[in-house]
Amino acid sequence: MDHRSMNPVDPVGPPVLQALAYSTSSVVLPVSARRAHRCPDTPDQMSPSRSTTNASGTQLGWSDGPAYITQCPIQPGRNYIYNFTLTGQRGTLLWHAHDSWLRATLHGAIVILPKRGTPYPFPTPDEEKIIIMAEWWKSDVEDVINQAAQSGLPPNVSDAHTINGRVGPLPGCSSQGGYTLHVESDKTYMLRIVNAALNDELFFKVAGHSLTVVEVDASYTKPFQTDTIYTGPGQTTNAILTANQGIGKYFITASPFMDAPIGFDNATVIATLRYKGTPVNPTAILTSIPPRNATPLTDAFVDSLRSLNSKQYPADVPLTIDHSLFFTISVGANPCATCVNGSKLVSAFNNVSFVMPSISLLQAYYYNVKGVYTLDFPANPPIPFNYTGTSPANLQTTNGTRLYRLEYNSTVQIVLQGTAIIAPESHPTHLHGLNFFVVGKGLGNFDPKKDPEKFNLVDPVERNTVSVPTAGWTAIRFRANNPGIWFLHCHLEVHTSWGLKMAFLVENGEGQNESLPPPPTDLPTC
Repeated sequence: MDHRSMNPVDPVGPPVLQALAYSTSSVVLPVSARRAHRCPDTPDQMSPSRSTTNASGTQLGWSDGPAYITQCPIQPGRNYIYNFTLTGQRGTLLWHAHDSWLRATLHGAIVILPKRGTPYPFPTPDEEKIIIMAEWWKSDVEDVINQAAQSGLPPNVSDAHTINGRVGPLPGCSSQGGYTLHVESDKTYMLRIVNAALNDELFFKVAGHSLTVVEVDASYTKPFQTDTIYTGPGQTTNAILTANQGIGKYFITASPFMDAPIGFDNATVIATLRYKGTPVNPTAILTSIPPRNATPLTDAFVDSLRSLNSKQYPADVPLTIDHSLFFTISVGANPCATCVNGSKLVSAFNNVSFVMPSISLLQAYYYNVKGVYTLDFPANPPIPFNYTGTSPANLQTTNGTRLYRLEYNSTVQIVLQGTAIIAPESHPTHLHGLNFFVVGKGLGNFDPKKDPEKFNLVDPVERNTVSVPTAGWTAIRFRANNPGIWFLHCHLEVHTSWGLKMAFLVENGEGQNESLPPPPTDLPTC
């Protein structure tokens, strides 16, 4: 294996992440490495807010990062080095702060290159570019969510979307233009596209150009062409763009997808693709913006995703299942005497709104600290009902820090079932520490007798984040071969704040290689 420490002369990229968590400005920093690298990642915590850092999609153990799940937050004025080895992974992933809403201002891309001498399973592009889409608020995002929590109402939506930290051209302010992607005719470019938005699923388009998707969430796919990329918060997509159009200036757009009757940021951000040799002030070539509720477009994109499933990159989807789980996803309302309407919005898996502990779950597990959590998370909803039909009269949820236990190397199937309680909505759902295969999806209520017959068990796409369709369901499968405690949550940050989260405890297997190692000696304390 190719073990090299990252250092300033390594051509892979920046040696160490030095990040400042400011309240209202975005920090968008790339981290590059090669497969099998040992990576030091040092957030310098100079914000008045505490924070942690998570690298979504990597399998990190003590360095996973979500606050109060695998570690206590890094306190203001302190720093902490995340040490982890990247093995068996390659591609583009998102890193971000993982405490409250701080990932709005602290996020970036992780680029894991193949081992030296290992080519891509597609023609090598001439260049690679990172494209990070995000949201921006005029206010401090911590104030936004705190005010919402006090009122019991939804938080204010963002004021703009951004591409690589820029909101787009501003009238009368030439120095504040949008991001420009410079290209040369006949060259190919791999765009590493990251959705770092807090609460918005997004479409990505380049006027006059098609895109060939070759990877999602750091897993290779069978290539397919499209003119529109659809991606949820936390998801990544690598796509090849060929600069085969006439010299000129072409608009790049990121716009929201929302097929539910709820408030959202409907702003479109514009960037520019500019060919070498383009005149100084050319007329830009425009592109059509997808309708905000373009569900057929999202379905077509998702249905086109297939694992490469080659000899070198097989799709090892579990064919037999040890744990068959059925999780409903819902929004509810619990009593709140101090809130505006006498109630507050909450969200839940299987009617359990997750209560965050005051110490790290992983530390509590490792040191056998009692009273922090229970291992009784329900495998099924407590009361079956017509999930996508009329909302039940009782909108209340239960509360608890409840985990679900998995034996090492056991196989798991989860059907994530959306509901129409209060309002149906798409839910991009993220699992830490373990990749999964998306074996099926559909609208309405999952039918356990008929729907599994249509599962793709040959070449399903491999991901770490999947969007559960509005008033529909998604089925995923994975093998629990990474000991530790792994967070499952909606990647719409507003829903995570309301309690749409839980965690799996994956037990140790046999021997050191199948067991959770001891924690770092300098792990932050609560």
